[in-house]
Amino acid sequence: MQFKVNFKQMEATDALKSYAREKMERVQKYFTDPISVSVRMSAEKRRHTVDVGVQLTNGFSVAGSETTENMYSSIDMVVAKLERQIRRYKDKLKSKRHVAAPIASLRVPHTVFEQATDAAGDNSAPSVTVKREDFDAMPMTVPDAVMQMNLNHQQFLVFRNSETKAVNVLYRREENIYGLIET
Repeated sequence: MQFKVNFKQMEATDALKSYAREKMERVQKYFTDPISVSVRMSAEKRRHTVDVGVQLTNGFSVAGSETTENMYSSIDMVVAKLERQIRRYKDKLKSKRHVAAPIASLRVPHTVFEQATDAAGDNSAPSVTVKREDFDAMPMTVPDAVMQMNLNHQQFLVFRNSETKAVNVLYRREENIYGLIET
């Protein structure tokens, strides 16, 4: 298991690192292949936040976040949340007798435009700053995309439809109502 811990606005301690690693070992028992775990711990006054991202071998990812007054309890709570999500995911796969899509990806650029201001603070400057992000559009079926979106608590998901081979966008409209944009 690849394990990475980042600390923000707090001192990095070996005790917290080893505690987080020990707790994340519980997540690994659900999978036979190695997985990648990224843990980010931050503290602001009495708010201790733990953000965890788990990348599974089949391309799916699971994320969780918890905030409490104690860093150790935040770690415990986020691990419990991840275990629930993973059990639910595995139960859905077993009930459907689902075969996972092969891992392949399509690089899709995502661009965010920001209007630049000049030195005087005027918005009339004609220059534009472009921020570009790349992400993977994994091949999956629409039900798999809904499950992936729910596991990560996302508002939208770009994926390659394994049935039509086209890039699709799945988005959340209302509770339990989803929209699908087919390209």
